[in-house]
Amino acid sequence: MTDLPTLPVLTRGVEIHLAFASLVALAALLITSSQRVSATTKYWIWVATSINFVLPTGVLVDRFRPPDASWVLPLEDFGNTIARTRGLGAALAAVWAFGAAVMLARLVLRIGGSRSVGGGAPAVEGLLRPRISLPAGIERVLTAPEIDAVLLHERTHARRRDNLIRLIHEIGLCVFWFHPFAWLAGSRLSLYRELSCDESVIRGARADDLVSALAKLANPAETLLLQAGASAFLADRIASLSMPRPISRTANALLTAIFGAILLAGIVGSAFQSNLMHRAARGEFCSRVPGDLAARPGAK
Repeated sequence: MTDLPTLPVLTRGVEIHLAFASLVALAALLITSSQRVSATTKYWIWVATSINFVLPTGVLVDRFRPPDASWVLPLEDFGNTIARTRGLGAALAAVWAFGAAVMLARLVLRIGGSRSVGGGAPAVEGLLRPRISLPAGIERVLTAPEIDAVLLHERTHARRRDNLIRLIHEIGLCVFWFHPFAWLAGSRLSLYRELSCDESVIRGARADDLVSALAKLANPAETLLLQAGASAFLADRIASLSMPRPISRTANALLTAIFGAILLAGIVGSAFQSNLMHRAARGEFCSRVPGDLAARPGAK
């Protein structure tokens, strides 16, 4: 058997990783559509889904050797279209590199833009040592109880290092910009990041104060400076704060356990498949029956 070059093997490893990561993302989408699961649980499910995209754990741990399985289909021809068509592989690599460069530039501009407009809305700044920033003059817009509710929301962001989690996802998006589930994970992270922090306000019995604060901060008649930051997912947040849905702890725990099992199965499945691919590339086994081998062109 001809040894496979490094690039096709790497490409196949990425294909395996994305296939299993997509299955995990699909499971996350189905589980987080349940109304019985808290926004905080949904947020962490999507955090795990995002990290599963960014970090190809299954491919990295594929060196463990599962037992030989005679039923495994042969992998010699897996991805041979790209391996044999060098022009196609080069074109795809060029398109990916261009997209990654555009996404990286977009990320740099967004980071620079967020720093230049800092102070325009209540926000958390910093990655490892986050701090809460309040715009000057906010006490003239909000009452003391409303400010306390806003701070309770922002403290949850800071305690969880949400800025760092968001940056990790954005870096992963620069690599997997072509995958729709990577974008979906980003949008779900943004939504449940806010709703989960609002849950801490609900538990503190300050929901009405936060609703009032959001209405003022998003109202350009009150202050134009605060409009952009406060209006993110405003309708979803006000609906959640005004009419909190009952959460079943049993359903919450059960669906979390189900997702954890699916995530683990995806990592193990990716590792198993990647291991088999590398072993097939080295010619360690071949599951083709003699008739298939004899049918190959040039076979004697």
